[in-house]
Amino acid sequence: MGAQELQRVFRTFSDPTRVRLLALLEREELAVQELMEVLGMAQSRVSRHLAILREAGLLHDRRDGTYVFYRLATDQAAIWNQTWALVKENLKGDATAERDAAALVRVMESRAARTRSFFDSVGPEWDAVRKVFNDDALRARAVSRLIDPGLKVADIGTGTGILAIELARLGVSVIAIDHSARMLDAARAKIAAEQGLSIDLRHGDVSALPLSDGEVDAALAHMVLHYLPSPGDAIAEMARVVGPGGRVIVVDFVSHQNEWMRQELGVTWLGFSADEVAGWFERIGLLDYNRQEHEGLSSGRDLPATFIASGRRPS
Repeated sequence: MGAQELQRVFRTFSDPTRVRLLALLEREELAVQELMEVLGMAQSRVSRHLAILREAGLLHDRRDGTYVFYRLATDQAAIWNQTWALVKENLKGDATAERDAAALVRVMESRAARTRSFFDSVGPEWDAVRKVFNDDALRARAVSRLIDPGLKVADIGTGTGILAIELARLGVSVIAIDHSARMLDAARAKIAAEQGLSIDLRHGDVSALPLSDGEVDAALAHMVLHYLPSPGDAIAEMARVVGPGGRVIVVDFVSHQNEWMRQELGVTWLGFSADEVAGWFERIGLLDYNRQEHEGLSSGRDLPATFIASGRRPS
């Protein structure tokens, strides 16, 4: 490495605002508006520093509808990684970094609160709302990935329990989890109307599932990721609760531009790219990654394509 490139590295990391941005974007993928809220800075200042970091190859950006989200790049040259590791080590105990971390928690809680508010307001009426997904076929495909009856499966974000009931009918032992008490009440009523089905309903958040390590054989999130503040973290949490050799399965939308889904369905993300999903599975060490795409289904309006992705926890 020449002196000129080394000078560029030091110059990039010499600005406190850029260091604060990198510390935040290593933790979460964030939009400019969210970074402004955490840092208490104007858009022009935040955007200027983001442009410098992106030009240096330290950031990746992703467009999601009308928003652009940024995250720390993990594929930069060694000198950048080494310098950032040194800088980060010296941030421990820094008062400003601690304030930023606390503000970031509030921003992420705000993301999650919007979803909770939407589902708590919809509650039992979700069955009528969800018809826009026309997702009976999606559920059937997801179920087909659950190897055999007799497995213990966590249905993450169970909603009103429709998928949990289908799984139980196949002889699967189901733990159905949701963060909305109103949704769980609706699921409880549905299950009570069934004959001979036993489903373990649990109240909890995807970021901290009410399951012990390795408690289930598979964890399934059907059309859930696009509502979550941190989908990648959710997949890691799903992997935690799956035993050795068990599977993590997600069904969701491929990246799209249907902004109406934010307003009408309360989604946080407009789908996910193939590379993004593969990266989440790879980073947490899941094996035998498989992904299949299916054309969007028609339910009176054009819907985006969907994917089913799965991976296996090492034995």
